[in-house]
Amino acid sequence: MDKETIANLLDNKHVELIEWLENQPDESWTNGPQGKWTMGQQVLHLLQSIKPLNDALSLPKYVLRLKFGRANRAVRDYETIIKRYHERLENTKGKTFKGSRQMKIPTLEDKNYLLNRLQTESKKLQYKTKKISDTNLDKVILPHPLMGKMPVREIIMWTAYHVEHHTKTLKENYCNL
Repeated sequence: MDKETIANLLDNKHVELIEWLENQPDESWTNGPQGKWTMGQQVLHLLQSIKPLNDALSLPKYVLRLKFGRANRAVRDYETIIKRYHERLENTKGKTFKGSRQMKIPTLEDKNYLLNRLQTESKKLQYKTKKISDTNLDKVILPHPLMGKMPVREIIMWTAYHVEHHTKTLKENYCNL
C-alpha cells in the first residue's frame, strides 16, 4: 500500500470513529458493557497506541535503526497484517497490553480534549507517513507489544486497522447501553 493510500486510510478510520463518538449520548462516555472498557477508555487506549508511534517517528531514522535494527523481510500487505493481528489477539485469550490494564475512566469533561488529541495525533501520523521515504517505511522497524517487530509501513497500516477494530467493537457493543 502506498503512502498516500495509507494516510487516507488513517484519516478515514479516525474521522469515522470520532464522528460516531461525537454523536453518542454523554452517559455512554463513562459507562460500558459489564467487564468492558467505556467509550472513553477505548479512546484513551487508541491514544496510548498512536502517541508512541508518532514520538518514535519524530526521532532520526538512524536512531531507530540502531535501537531496533532493519527489516529482514518484505513488507506484508494490509490483509495479511489484519489476519496476523487477529491470530495474535486470539492467542492472548483476552489479556490486555500492560499499558492499557486498569486504565482510568476518562470523565465527560475529558471527552473533547481526548477526541481532539486523537484527531491531532492522527493528523501528525498522516503527515509523517507522507513525508517519510519509502526506504525508511520498509526498512526501519519498530516493536509492537503484540505483533513483535514490524516495518514502519506495516505498523502504520496496523494503526489504521486498530482504529477500525475499536470502532466496530464500539458500534456492536455500545449502542444499546
